[in-house]
Amino acid sequence: MASEAPGAFGTDEMTGDISALQMVLTGDPALFAIVRLSLLVSLSAVLLAALIGMPVGALLALTRFRGREGAIVLLNALMGLPPVVVGLAVFLTLSRSGPLGSWGLLFTPQAMVIAQTVLVTPIVAALTRQTVEDLWAEYREEFAAMDVGPWRRVATLIWDARFSLVTALLAGFGRAAAEVGAIIIVGGNIEGFTRTMTTAIALETSKGDLPLAVGLGIVLISIVIVINALAWGARRAGERYAG
Repeated sequence: MASEAPGAFGTDEMTGDISALQMVLTGDPALFAIVRLSLLVSLSAVLLAALIGMPVGALLALTRFRGREGAIVLLNALMGLPPVVVGLAVFLTLSRSGPLGSWGLLFTPQAMVIAQTVLVTPIVAALTRQTVEDLWAEYREEFAAMDVGPWRRVATLIWDARFSLVTALLAGFGRAAAEVGAIIIVGGNIEGFTRTMTTAIALETSKGDLPLAVGLGIVLISIVIVINALAWGARRAGERYAG
């Protein structure tokens, strides 16, 4: 019996892999509903993080004030925010007894977007600050000679660094797409409503439903590869056009 167990396990594992591939190739409705929600939540969070984090990072790079170094250290530290702590903070904020409880957002996709935005914004802001600060050192004299105002400096340098900032957005998307703890807390992992790829993988693995978990894993890795390839291609094309 002991000699048969490894072989039996291997057969079950192979069957699960085949079933997972079939689910992906045949467009299983349950699987792709989870994929759609995951993309909607993660891309929305990255967009909001870009709208908030890029101007904040650029302003931090271009302005000098007391405590600036401390602000930079804090921003860099926030890049490593524990997701479960963020999830708990958002949960308490959106719960019925919380300050935003009247909005009724807890256990909704919107709550997951908020949690992921909190996690992604420091990453985008910190990487933007570094990129813009490097450009500022190069163009400082030209801006000073033309007497360009602070907001115009921010807009000009962000636009000039747009291809480099793709890296910041990719880092933010990677954090959002791989996140589990925060969105389980604020979303509840409700089937058909707030279940994403990462939360579904965790749940289905614990239940022993490996085909769905493996299928979602295949799709998640494929999406990350495709988005990175498209971003890299767009950056190279833009750099060639600008050059």
